[in-house]
Amino acid sequence: MAAMVSAYFFVFLALFGMVASDPDHLQDLCVANKAAGIKVNGFPCKEEANVTEADFFFSGLANPGVINNSVGSVVTGANVEKIPGLNTLGVSLARIDYEPGGLNPPHTHPRATEIIFVLDGELDVGFITTSNKLISKSVKKGDIFVFPKGLVHFQKNNGEKPASVIAGFNSQLPGTQSIAATLFTSTPPVPNNVLTKAFQIGTKEVDKIKNKLAPKKS
Repeated sequence: MAAMVSAYFFVFLALFGMVASDPDHLQDLCVANKAAGIKVNGFPCKEEANVTEADFFFSGLANPGVINNSVGSVVTGANVEKIPGLNTLGVSLARIDYEPGGLNPPHTHPRATEIIFVLDGELDVGFITTSNKLISKSVKKGDIFVFPKGLVHFQKNNGEKPASVIAGFNSQLPGTQSIAATLFTSTPPVPNNVLTKAFQIGTKEVDKIKNKLAPKKS
């Protein structure tokens, strides 16, 4: 299994290296200097003399993430925020773990195409095109599925056992917009009269959804 996962990682990186969504890099490396306090398209480069192997390493995808939410899934990112050496390289990974019945709710990645490799379990996955067509499939351990850049998509574990996938992106920081959370928990909030008209529901229903989706206070 480990050899198979390693092989797919290589394919992920090879493919996304050729079709990177982010701008091409102009030097061998540009390790992110997140402490610089400078706003650029990406991050400014760390002085090469200060670059170490730790800037290119992350072990956070080795084990399942801890699921502690109402949707029953958790995403562990391996992007430029966790691996500074990814800056300007146009690739990143994530691990997604699902409880039985768990859902990765409908969302988009505005800056990247996503490709998943199923590590364990079975999932129903799909995306919706701009012509409102649902493209969906049931996938199992060892399968691959692709979600085109910017399109709304989801994954649902309809099995009786936990499931997990590794996701590859052709961006160092693909971004995620969860549809429900974006519309009902934004700051400042989307006006109720926009939501009531868009979803053809009343103000009470809008308030109920907002209360359910509001971040839990620790």
